[in-house]
Amino acid sequence: MRALIVEDEIPASEELSYLIQEHSRIKVVDCLEDGLDVLKFLQEQEVDVIFLDINIPSLDGMMLAHHIGMFARKPYIVFTTAYKEHAAEAFELEAFDYILKPYDEKRIAAMLHKLEATFKRDREQNEGIQGGDQAQANANAQGHQGAQGYAADHDHGYEQDNQTGKRINLLRNENIIVTDSVDIYYAEAQEKVTKVYTKNGEFTMPVSISDFHSRLPQDTFFRCHRSYLVNLSQIREIVPWFNNTYLLRLRDLEAEVPVSRGKVKEFRQLMRI
Repeated sequence: MRALIVEDEIPASEELSYLIQEHSRIKVVDCLEDGLDVLKFLQEQEVDVIFLDINIPSLDGMMLAHHIGMFARKPYIVFTTAYKEHAAEAFELEAFDYILKPYDEKRIAAMLHKLEATFKRDREQNEGIQGGDQAQANANAQGHQGAQGYAADHDHGYEQDNQTGKRINLLRNENIIVTDSVDIYYAEAQEKVTKVYTKNGEFTMPVSISDFHSRLPQDTFFRCHRSYLVNLSQIREIVPWFNNTYLLRLRDLEAEVPVSRGKVKEFRQLMRI
């Protein structure tokens, strides 16, 4: 992987470069201080990841990330900053991670390990399709479409190909956790935020449940209630409830998710029950 560090404080830039060298195989190709210089650099060279400070001259990190987000080939963005309050905006920009200063070496090492693994997986998936594996990709797509209305007789389970899950950025404190959508079990609306429940814990997102739903694969996630959406592939049991509605029990979790009366017909069609 090729990396660019954007940081106007030399000690911080040198420390980050050292940590990248110590804990990864990522090659730092340059260190720049000015936002406009970064745009000029990216017009001539491609990098795989940008470690981006927010408080930089000419064009701040957030505005720079907006511009980079319009590139045809988007590098991963890892924000490196002393400011906690930009984490939600970083999420909106689909940043890979959000690292606070002063740097914690263990935190940096874990992020680098995750970054290299994600890069390898994404590259293998892209090369598979571009290298003539389109037939398999079409088969996967057909599998998704067929799964949309399929329920297994033994457990009413919704089946899908979990190998093509979309990555979703979730927030925990000031950290951005990159999560495969297949690992999201359900979400619940609570006032102005959305609680998201995964096999790795609970997250609070500063968006409406409708907004969050729009970022998920629509053939897998169903808005089963005004306040709930559920991953159909994670349903373990469908329990009849009052007024001909249902409660959904999920794999690995104790929670029960309701299906509202207004959604029962659509749910039955999806699950073929």
